[in-house]
Formats: sequence, C-alpha cells, structure tokens
Amino acid sequence: MVSNKLAYRSWEECKETYEKNNNAKFLHANVSSLSKKKLGKFFGIRRNQRNLIFVGCSPCQYYSNIKTDKTKSKQSRLLLEDFQEFVAYYRPGYVFIENVPGLDKKPDSPIGKFKKFLLEQGYAFDDGILNAKYFGVPQNRRRYVLLATRIKGKITLPDEDREIIKTVEKAIGNEKQFPSIPAGHNDNTDFMHSSAKLSKLNLKRIRTTSHNGGDRRSWPKALQPPCYNDHDGHYDVYGRMFWNRPSPAITTRFVSYSNGRYGHPVQDRAISIREGAVLQSFPLNYKFYSDSQGTIAKMIGNAVPPELAKRIAQQFIGKQISI
Repeated sequence: MVSNKLAYRSWEECKETYEKNNNAKFLHANVSSLSKKKLGKFFGIRRNQRNLIFVGCSPCQYYSNIKTDKTKSKQSRLLLEDFQEFVAYYRPGYVFIENVPGLDKKPDSPIGKFKKFLLEQGYAFDDGILNAKYFGVPQNRRRYVLLATRIKGKITLPDEDREIIKTVEKAIGNEKQFPSIPAGHNDNTDFMHSSAKLSKLNLKRIRTTSHNGGDRRSWPKALQPPCYNDHDGHYDVYGRMFWNRPSPAITTRFVSYSNGRYGHPVQDRAISIREGAVLQSFPLNYKFYSDSQGTIAKMIGNAVPPELAKRIAQQFIGKQISI
C-alpha cells in the first residue's frame, strides 16, 4: 500500500497536528476548486496507482439524522460529487468513504450515484453502517462506511466483535493516568488533561447530578433550563457518562457540559481534552497543536476514530497492523 500519508482539507488548523504526528504532507485546499494536476504534483502521485487509497470524509451535518438547521451545511452536500471527479481522474486502487448513517438514507444523497459510478469504473465495493464500539473504540458511534477496490474482485467491511466492548471506565478510569481535576483546569503539558470552565449555575447542576450516568431528572425545578420545564426527553443534555458503557459519540462540542452527555461519571466537570481524545481512540502520546481548546476539540470530534481506521486498513492490506 502507499508508503506516504497524505491529506488535503479546507481546514488549515489541523495541518501541524496531522503532519507532525504522522510524518505526512498536508495540502490546505478546497476540493471543489482544487486542480487535479496540482494534487498529483504536490503529493507525487500519478494516475492508476494500484497502491493508492483515496479517503473521502466530507462534512456530514447536512445528512445527519439529528434535527438541526441544515442551512449552513447545505453546500457541503455536493462534496462527494467533487470527490468522485478525483476518483475518476486518478483511478486509485482503493477508496474509503466515511460519513453519518443518514448519507445512505436521504433521498437527495449523492451516494447512490457514487456507487453506480464505482461499478461502471470496474470497482468492487461493500458498504453499510458500522458502530465503532464493536471495533475497539470506547464509544457508541454509528457511521456509514464504504470500501471499494479495483485491484481485487471482492472487498468486505470488517467483522464486528461484539464480545469485547471497551467501556468509559476501561478507557479513562485509571486515576494515575487521569488524576482528578476541577472544572476549568488548564494542563499546559502535551497531555492536555484540561477541562472547560463551568458557570456557577452549571456547577450547581452537575453537583446535583447523580454519579455514573445521572441526568437532569435529579435536579430541583429551580435548576432546570426554562426550555425543559414542560418537556420530557433529551436527557443526555447535561448528563454524566456511565462508567460501564461506551461513551456517547464524541462530537466537536464534547468539552461542553451542556451539549450532550459529556459530564465526567463522578467528577464535577465535563470530560477533558485528553479524555475525549482517548474515547475517540487516539493514542495517549498523540499531540494536538493549537492554543485553542475549541479547535482541538474540533480536531478530535471530526476525526475517524484511529482504531476503526486501523481495522478498515486491514481490509485493504489483508493483514494485522498496529497504530
């Protein structure tokens, strides 16, 4: 397979982190306007390389099943068609697509057209919904995955392992690795065991929340947000994680206590930057380069979990690999 690790994205903030951790080259560009020849020249790749993998993970908010305003993300819905043009031009040996499950369900999704294109170009493919928790990731994260090849006659998604599921406690429960810290703690080391500040009101809320999976149902009415006074459901918001389960999906807002079940199971704070990275299956020594916690959280939340990516890579090369 390819010996060089290459990436191009329209978000320049992750350039240093990607290049330094992966000994790689990173091109800051928008796929919609990027010259195909420029891509080849920059990375030193050529057309019809059998050992070349193209990975496409376009922004997914537009096809998400979460009921949010899709106005800002509407433009991103066509990025798969831009990616298809690069696949048609370079004809890599392998293709990997990762996105939200809704990509394969929405009637206006371009994935059907893309699969038809693959067949016409002589690619074999397999696709479906994978949950990262069945692939060594301590996180309940469902994603649509497509693997394609024109080198082999057949390719399949990796098999799930439902026997061994990694829990939050297994991932971040070691007190020596993750010592207790208060909300607002700033870790200036590369480990980045830093947690976001909480307002006085949110400190009261989390201190009133039961340990190990508690939520706002244990609060007195005075602590309830007004929008939930006459509303049942959405109990993950302001909730604590469970020790004995995988975490919820790590999004770009996992450092925010009010944006999901991102409260620590027993400590009165949201999970830290490093804890979120570990729940996303990044190695403990992976270094993130930015002065902004929000930017680092975005890098982590937008990533394909490395452990899941490793299992997928094994389908391409046909043998076990380590990360």
